[in-house]
Amino acid sequence: MTDTVTPDQTQTGSTAARAPRRSYARLAADESREDYSLRYAPHSYRRWSPTMVASTALGGIAYLADFAIGASIVFTYGFTSGLASILTAATIIFLTGIPIARACATYGLDMDLITRGAGFGYFGSTLTSLIYASFTFIFFALEGSIMAQAMHQALHIPLPIGYLITTLIVIPIVFRGMGALAKVQAWTQPLWLIGLVLPFVVLAFERPDAWASFASFGGTQGAGSGFDWIGYGLGTGVALSLIAQIGEQADYLRFMPAKTEQNRRRWNLAVLAAGPGWVVIGAAKQLGGAFLAFVALGAVGTTHALEPIAPQIEALKPWLGSVALPAAALFVVVSQIKINVTNAYSGSLSWSNFFSRVTHRHPGRVWYIFLNLAIALALMEMNMFAALNKLLGFYSNVGIAWIAAVTADLVINKPLGLSPKYIEFKRAYLYAVNPAGFGAMVIASTVSIIAFFGVFGEVAEAFSTFIACGLALVLSPLLAWLTGGRYYLARPNPVNGPGVEVPDITAVHTCAVCETAYELPDIADCPVRAGAVCSLCCSLDAECGDACRKGPKGSQSVPVLLPVPTVRASDG
Repeated sequence: MTDTVTPDQTQTGSTAARAPRRSYARLAADESREDYSLRYAPHSYRRWSPTMVASTALGGIAYLADFAIGASIVFTYGFTSGLASILTAATIIFLTGIPIARACATYGLDMDLITRGAGFGYFGSTLTSLIYASFTFIFFALEGSIMAQAMHQALHIPLPIGYLITTLIVIPIVFRGMGALAKVQAWTQPLWLIGLVLPFVVLAFERPDAWASFASFGGTQGAGSGFDWIGYGLGTGVALSLIAQIGEQADYLRFMPAKTEQNRRRWNLAVLAAGPGWVVIGAAKQLGGAFLAFVALGAVGTTHALEPIAPQIEALKPWLGSVALPAAALFVVVSQIKINVTNAYSGSLSWSNFFSRVTHRHPGRVWYIFLNLAIALALMEMNMFAALNKLLGFYSNVGIAWIAAVTADLVINKPLGLSPKYIEFKRAYLYAVNPAGFGAMVIASTVSIIAFFGVFGEVAEAFSTFIACGLALVLSPLLAWLTGGRYYLARPNPVNGPGVEVPDITAVHTCAVCETAYELPDIADCPVRAGAVCSLCCSLDAECGDACRKGPKGSQSVPVLLPVPTVRASDG
């Protein structure tokens, strides 16, 4: 069932009176499961403390793909080049993640809605929704493969059956939304921390010389222990495939409470930790995973050393003996559940954003869980784990072009006045495509993908992700300057216009279409409805003809939002 509209028989005469009244399907209307998937997250819904939001967001990075990625990089390019690659990628991810995390937490918006207003336009960000959705199902498949390997090792479950189990097990949790995810992350965190640290404690006592040997490791493919520029570039490209993880962090950060004088310090630390801070732990896990794989290499061989379950078992054996296998398997399963509920949840948000714009229909976020998981399951059954480096290296060219273009808008365009100072995400005020961000991403990713396939030579191939990042950072402000920033806003927002005293943003207005009350940032003034409409009803309207954006810029703007409403969020 999807959203439906019924004629309003109570009024006659005007366009607004003849407008249909929208009634959302039960699941789409239930915000306890929907979690404002296509909307601004209202202050009334942000019930969690900064610490709780941060701990939940960081719980989602329990994944062991870091172990596999780090091991793959070091095994292929050697320790020295691999270490440089991991640290360089972590630095880039951290720096680009800071402004995005702060914007998502400040405005209560997910990555897709931030992208709309950060230089891509209403339909321009549709492409980035697909990029983000592909990130979630690629990494769901990667994490699911690791969990299936653990179940195969511990319980002798055939891998194809294991893939199906890992897919089905997350559905009941993700179906229930943010509340259920927060509980799962909190309950499993102590067990996960013990499982993460214990192997390294064991090796510190049993193999104290292993780190020195690891530092001179030349890889398994003859790369050598010295530094190599080509290996460094290629390795960085693989590690940078994780740059879109900031989108999953943003799916939690949008529930951060408003920053006040009382919580300013905790808020800033929480946003920093839950946003770009994930990569600090991620880089440590990549190096740790490579180390565990190196120690286990002689006992299990190269193929199994790249599967996180085998190194875990080998590291625990000196202390746990026969219990090492079930202990390692339990740790892997818990880790993968923690991350795959996030992958599935974020994927459902991304697909919702994509299809709502393309089809003007919204059956509810939960239905897109099944689409995301079906694609991930197909990738697992096709054994995508075997092509890890090539797949992630290719993906990172697109991912980093997107993230760098958004970052450029937030840290360059807005301070310089090339784009509006705030993030506008509502269809009613946006052009379909903004060439500043969208053009920067398309050009940067196209050039870098061509380089990735070797057209410009070996060096450009190795450093294709650097090309993508550099071009996007330069092109976004350049295109914004060349276009005079005029494609950011199709018409002025009467609330955010210059010289306007903004009313209480927690004030509630009733949507003229679905007749539900929403906070001010989620409302747009609509000349067709002659009143306020919520952002989702505006997105789903296929018959208005974008009348609010026709004619001279701003000529159709009806400032229906300026009067102070009588109903406020604090009134319940």
